[in-house]
Amino acid sequence: MAPGTVSLTTDLTDAEDGSDDGGGGGGTRDLTLRWSGQISLTRRILAVNIFALLLLAGGFFYLDSYRSRIVDSRVAQTRREVRLIAEAIAAVEPARRDPLLKRLAADTGARIRLFDPAGDVTADTRALGVRNFVLQDPDKDPWDQSAARFLDAVIDVIVMAPRPPLYRERREGARWPDVAAVRTQPIVATTVWRAPDRTPVITAAAPLSAGGVVMTTINARDITRTVRIERFRLSMVLLVVSIVSILLSLFLARTIVRPLRRLARAAVRVRLGRAREVVVPRLPSRRDELGMLARALSDMSLALRARIDATEAFAADVTHEMKNPLASLRSAVEGLSRVKDPALQAQLLEIVRDDVLRLDRLISDISEASRLDAQLSRAQFEPVDVAAMIEGLLAQRAARGIERGIRIRFDRDPALALVVNGEGARLERVFENLIDNAVSFSPDTGLIAIAADAARRELVVCVEDEGPGVPEDERETVFRRFQSIRPESEAFGQHSGLGLAIARTIVEAHQGSIIVESRKDRLEGARFVVRLPLADPR
Repeated sequence: MAPGTVSLTTDLTDAEDGSDDGGGGGGTRDLTLRWSGQISLTRRILAVNIFALLLLAGGFFYLDSYRSRIVDSRVAQTRREVRLIAEAIAAVEPARRDPLLKRLAADTGARIRLFDPAGDVTADTRALGVRNFVLQDPDKDPWDQSAARFLDAVIDVIVMAPRPPLYRERREGARWPDVAAVRTQPIVATTVWRAPDRTPVITAAAPLSAGGVVMTTINARDITRTVRIERFRLSMVLLVVSIVSILLSLFLARTIVRPLRRLARAAVRVRLGRAREVVVPRLPSRRDELGMLARALSDMSLALRARIDATEAFAADVTHEMKNPLASLRSAVEGLSRVKDPALQAQLLEIVRDDVLRLDRLISDISEASRLDAQLSRAQFEPVDVAAMIEGLLAQRAARGIERGIRIRFDRDPALALVVNGEGARLERVFENLIDNAVSFSPDTGLIAIAADAARRELVVCVEDEGPGVPEDERETVFRRFQSIRPESEAFGQHSGLGLAIARTIVEAHQGSIIVESRKDRLEGARFVVRLPLADPR
């Protein structure tokens, strides 16, 4: 990881991250919403919960079925009663018929009428003083009954319940459908009517053994009352559930939508280039997915801010570092046009040559440092024998003769397998930079000691020089870009200040570490220690 960047850490696990990707964008397609994506999240939450409430409201359809079953049960009961009444009338003498009818009407709650074969009324319990069948006038009912009837009518329309015929009194027996049916054939006939107050009226007729017909009429207000009580209970449950559901929906929307809006506003401000003044809320008290998202966005904004800072600092450092050789180069070129002395001209040309080499080295290091992070993220790691790599590197340097007489000693145990997983070219650059750094700070007759060993499943490579060493308060500074602790005797510009920064970036990309410390066997000298995880021997 390049200096000047920060680590982006979130609560998301690798498995969650991979499942979201879906392998090349599949997860994005799975999260795409068509028409519903145009609707506010709050409205969608409310719509889902209201839809569930509408399913609960479907219980009113059940009430219609419940009422139909009660009516059918009452019709069957009325059929049995009218049959028994006909048998009881046939079993008594005419003189005892009226007291029997009065008692039966009181017991069954029905109005009983007898018709002769011609269809005329011969007996009526109302005329006998039993007024147990009285239709209520809806115009005289209180407002709550009127409201209940209106609700009955609305629900009947919604559930498409069949509408019974309106009950009206008839004087002649032939005008009653039940009586007419019994006169045609000896059966028990029943009809369900609708009273003016929308309560059911049930009529039933049965034949008499002596000729004629007996008919009972009952106003089953208890059916309507029972259905209304159940409907009221269901309405209360639906009302309470609706209130609770709406409140919970609003609470859910508040806990989801409001944080999302805050995060969206912060993200927009970051996009508009106001990252300096934007504080993305981290929502530390939330342990759900929104909290994870908030912390991921916050970390991302911090990483973006650090990357911008690093880029700006890098650009400023590049400008500063390039100005020095350019100024020197310009002065030397201008002097060439005025100086006639061949010796001075040769000296100025040497300065020009050195400045060109410094610029070339600086530009190369800057180019590599700027591309290093991206290249390492795409690198394919493979087993690398670090000991053999260092030996080959030292052989190449010896062949080029660039050590100025400095001796380099490499110590290793041939029995140890010093193999790591990594990119060979990059790891070679690490040790080349460390050797270059040691050579540049060592005296011409100095010794550079390189040792490679394995300890605790780690490869440990130490590079020691005989230079002035690194002060303790500067041991982190030397790994920053364009930072170099130069000896007083060295001419300015011999180092770009990027070698150690590049080395640390490569080592950390290989899950390793690099530090500098003082040598323990002498007062002066620096000791660079590189640690890398060894490859699995399997």
